[in-house]
Amino acid sequence: MLTFAVAWMVNLFNFMDGADGLAGGMAVIGFAYGLASVTAGNGDLGLLSFCVVAAVSGFLVFNFPPARIFMGDAGSTTLGFLSGTLGVLGWQSGTWPLWFPVLVFSPFVVDATVTLLHRALRGEKVWQAHREHSYQKLVRMGWSHRRLVLTEYVLMTACAGAAFVLKDASAAVVLVGLCTTAVVYALIIVAVGVKWRNSQALSG
Repeated sequence: MLTFAVAWMVNLFNFMDGADGLAGGMAVIGFAYGLASVTAGNGDLGLLSFCVVAAVSGFLVFNFPPARIFMGDAGSTTLGFLSGTLGVLGWQSGTWPLWFPVLVFSPFVVDATVTLLHRALRGEKVWQAHREHSYQKLVRMGWSHRRLVLTEYVLMTACAGAAFVLKDASAAVVLVGLCTTAVVYALIIVAVGVKWRNSQALSG
């Protein structure tokens, strides 16, 4: 199961690397969960995480829209592998609960997973390239890459912050926090879907 989860993280990072600064920003904000490692006494994992942040930050300077360089499959799949692997290592070492890295990287996890499920339910070939992720729909409806990634950065920061706050909370508080996050994501997905359908109807 954990092997599948890591493999999915590899693929979803690749799926979501479709806008200037998006995957780089997710990595910088997501791997800042090294702070959770350090505060939990796991300095080695924290150092690894902050090394990723430092490396990607230098790249993001040139990848932020309008991008002058691009990540490509080699970069996105590597970051996906690291996000999944370090997340599992943190859980196995008792640094954080298993849901923690999922919540931190949920802006990518939710968009990629929900899009795949929608395409599968419609009987489409899920392995084929497409432009149906929520972030892609926003760009196709006229959002600039800059507007998109800045909005995504707010969501990413909120999720990472919530994960850090909830990490040491009681089970009841964690449950409320995760359920609230799920509701917020549901509202975002529905709102984007409605706006997308309306735009398609107007253009048709």
